[in-house]
This record gives sequence, C-alpha cells and structure tokens, in this order.
Amino acid sequence: MRIPTLPTWFATKASSAPTKKDRSQVRVGIPKVLNVWSTHQFWVGFLKALGVQPENIIFSSDTSEEQGREHGKGRGTVDCCYPVKCISGHYGELVFGQKKKINVLLSPMLYSIPSVLRGNVVDTLTCTRVMAGPESVKAGFLKERDVFAEQGIKYASPFVSLGDPHCVTDQLYDGLKDVFELDKKETEHAVAAGYAALDAFNAKARGQSRKILEWCAINQKPCILVMARPYHMDTGIGHEIEGELQAHGYPVLWLQYLPGDLDLLNWLFEEDMRIGRCKNPFDINDVWTSSYSSNTNEIMWGAKVAARCPWITCVVRLSSYECGMDQPTFTPAQKIVEATGTLFFKFGDLDSTKPAGSVRIRIETITHYLSKYSEDIIRKKRAYLSDQGPLLEGEWPERPEVEAESPAPQEQQEQVISVV
Repeated sequence: MRIPTLPTWFATKASSAPTKKDRSQVRVGIPKVLNVWSTHQFWVGFLKALGVQPENIIFSSDTSEEQGREHGKGRGTVDCCYPVKCISGHYGELVFGQKKKINVLLSPMLYSIPSVLRGNVVDTLTCTRVMAGPESVKAGFLKERDVFAEQGIKYASPFVSLGDPHCVTDQLYDGLKDVFELDKKETEHAVAAGYAALDAFNAKARGQSRKILEWCAINQKPCILVMARPYHMDTGIGHEIEGELQAHGYPVLWLQYLPGDLDLLNWLFEEDMRIGRCKNPFDINDVWTSSYSSNTNEIMWGAKVAARCPWITCVVRLSSYECGMDQPTFTPAQKIVEATGTLFFKFGDLDSTKPAGSVRIRIETITHYLSKYSEDIIRKKRAYLSDQGPLLEGEWPERPEVEAESPAPQEQQEQVISVV
C-alpha cells in the first residue's frame, strides 16, 4: 500500500496560523511627556498584546533639572514651549541612563486623542507644537551623528490619531511594522487591547473622582479641581502644586478624570438643558464654538462643571510659559467659574524654575479663602440645583434656603447662565 508521504509532511493545513513572534526580550522605552500622560495605558496594553513583557516597558522618570543637565545637555531644541524642550532630557535618559539598554525608543506623534467630549465638539486634536515635538527633539540626537544607531536602538515615532480609532490600526502598522515585524492582524488585535486598557484605566480614575465627590457630599466638605493639561501631572512641569494643596486636607480632582456619569451631569446641567442653552452635559457650544483642540475643549467643559458642582469650591488653573493654546481661554474660563462664586486661582507661566517661596504664599492664600468661603459657596450652589441629587442615597442634608434679598432660585440660575 502506497503512503502519500510528501503531501502528509509538507501540505499546509487550512487551520494553521502564522507563528507568533517572540518579543518577550524586546525592551521598549517611552518618554513620559506631553499627552503620553493621558494615553500611557494605551501603549502599555498595545505592547503587552504584542508580547512585550510588562517589565520591559520602560517609562522615563518625571521631568527634572538634573535629568535635563545629565541627559539632554547639548541636544535641546529651540522652542518657547517648556514641556516640549524637556523631551530631550527624557530621550537622553532612555538612551544613556538605563542599566540594561532599550531596543526601541517609542515616541508617538499624537494628532488627536480620545476625549469624553468626542461627538459634541468639532474635533479632539492635540496642539500642533506638542504633536510635532518628538520629531523636532529627535534632531538633537542626529545633528552630529546618529546616536540611536550607535546605541543599537530603533527610533519609532508613529503618527497616530488616537481620537479616531478607525485610523489607528493602519497608522501603527505603517509606523511600526519594520520595528516590531508586525502583521496587520496582530496590529489590529493589539490596538483593540490598547483601547481596552485605556478605557479601563479611565473608568477607574473617574470612578475614584466620583467617590471623592460622594465623600464631599456626605460630609459637606469642599474639594479642588485642578484645571490643566495632562503633562502638568509631571512633578517637574506642574511643580507638585496640587500635592501642596492636598497636604492641607483638601481632596483634589484632575480635569482629565472628572466623572462622566450621566446621572450626575444631567443633574448639574438640568436647567441648562431645560432652557435649551446646551443639548447635553457634554455640549460646550454655548461657551466655546471653536472646539477643535481636545485639551482646550476639556478646560472649558471643566470650567462649566466646576461652576455648577456645589462641592468643587475652588479651581486652580495651571499653565506653562507662553502657551499659545491656553492664552485665549484664560478670561472665559475664569468668568465661567466665578459666575457662581466659585474660587479661581491661576499659576501661569510655569517653567523650569520653582519659586518655592511664592508658591507657598499662594498656597496659603488659597487655603485661607477655601476655609473662609467654602461653606457659603456650597450653600449657594446647592440652591441653584434641584433637591434630588445622585451623590447621596436617601435623604440629603438640609437644603439651604435662599436669602430673602437674593433672587429666587430660577432667577439666580438665569443670571448665572447669562454670565456663563
């Protein structure tokens, strides 16, 4: 009996899958800069799905003067944006400052980013200077010789529209196929894993913010909203101002992780929607029609939320030196916040120096006004809202009566909205 040896040995079975590439030993360095602060979990989820081990995903440390002097000296770029100039120190730390060398330096150019306001604004684009930052800083490592090639490092700076998920698979495949030897199918799977990781992290962070608001509602205590760009979470960019405030016992919420729960937001914006001033709680067209920039959109939305939420009695605005994207928003954001009596303080023109003395004086001023006026702010802002709110189960603490000489609640609301 003849046995068909060759077809049995060498035939390709229909169910056979391509061999999965072993990337367990690939070490990937990611500069912890700019919008990586709000999208980092996407990159962790994406790389893990490709087989990169978690311990081999290395983020640079927070920005510091020592980092810039040791690792970025002589490789800086001429740029008025301090957060962009700082990138050279992060690149240098990943290239020269690792005990075990990295194989890939991944520094994405983010054209758009995910946002809770998506669908209610024109677009969620990033600042063009921030988007192009990785490429401009890379030049400092190539101007004399190719530092990346000398160190055996593959430099990857894919152009990515994270705010447009339908584009991302093609963009990352085109940008990283030669770096990780990708195929289209595994790229698609890794992108889905990245979004799942980012969504899970954001949901958890927003859930924690809601718990803070619930605690404030139960105890009738104030909290502070930090209104800033994602990179101000970097201790070298934001100078830990929010930490100083929290040390005085005031809970701190970050703009990027405000709760997006409809039960809460519908309650805060119910009067605005009733009179047709906004279509839904995420609509900012009543205050900002040029809604292209993601971070700017969220700053304006955060101002609206802060103006209406009783327990956010203070907004602290952080802005870096000569930030052109922030300049047009300073006055309108402040007017929105202060329309309901909410406190507003701004730390503008932050750069590499940390004037500890002046920061300490400002912190003392903020905490003084918080302790003096928060109770009254909570009382007045609660008077603008309906009795039933979602942050407390059962009975609310006694709702304050509006003072006799003040307008009726409906008239107060109309006045506040007209100012906003």
